Amino acid sequence: MLGTDFRTGSPNWLDLGSPDTAVAAAFYESVFGWEFVSAGAEAGGYGFFRLGGRTVAALGPLTEEGARSAWMVHFQSPDMQATADAVRAGGGTVRMEPMDVMGEGRLAQFTDPQGAQFASWQPGRTGGLEVASEDNSLVWVELHVPDPVAAIGFYAGVFGWRYAEMQVPGMSYRVLSVGEGDQEEGTFGGAAAQGGSTGGGSSTGPHWVPYFHVPDVDATVAVVEGSGGAVTMPASDVPAVGRIAWVSDPAGAVFALLKPDPRM
Repeated sequence: MLGTDFRTGSPNWLDLGSPDTAVAAAFYESVFGWEFVSAGAEAGGYGFFRLGGRTVAALGPLTEEGARSAWMVHFQSPDMQATADAVRAGGGTVRMEPMDVMGEGRLAQFTDPQGAQFASWQPGRTGGLEVASEDNSLVWVELHVPDPVAAIGFYAGVFGWRYAEMQVPGMSYRVLSVGEGDQEEGTFGGAAAQGGSTGGGSSTGPHWVPYFHVPDVDATVAVVEGSGGAVTMPASDVPAVGRIAWVSDPAGAVFALLKPDPRM
């Protein structure tokens, strides 16, 4: 599971682009108990979701023309220009060139060859998220694309990722790990065929999905629905994984809920 000891290719930041940040902040406060804290007037409406005083995610207004509300997973880069070059070399697209963010770090945004959007963060003063794999925080990230094996090849060229294949009901699943250290200890996410049985269908196109650790999936689903969100995949048990549901917020941003199997 995810930690905050970030290495090259680790998910180290997560933010939500929303058409109405006030509505989004209220929704996630209801669902996860997060507090939204503005990054200041110079940040253009961007700010941080905090839980117990620690940053768990971030929120800002949509900035790309025609963009839909979505969660954006960021992966750690030791050299942002080299990462952008590797994305291009692998057939991906650089949507936003590397830029400095007020001394906090360097940021760039990309699209992989199959159309899934992601970003990369090179730490400066801000190293990344301050909590992960605890209740109401990020615990897993998952890629849904038509060809997972080809996608993993692309990301391996960019970040050096490794993977292990496993069988889950109705599909093959690839468990992703960073390139450094013990492979099992370095797992952080997975890749699945778009529309496979673990996800909420293929209507959103190729995409990354964040999973949040919750103590009770069914109770959290009820709060999502009561707060203006929707269920895209009802809660179900996945053997050797845990109880999972896919949901969306009032603006349609998709995310998943997971109560891990205690044996994991």
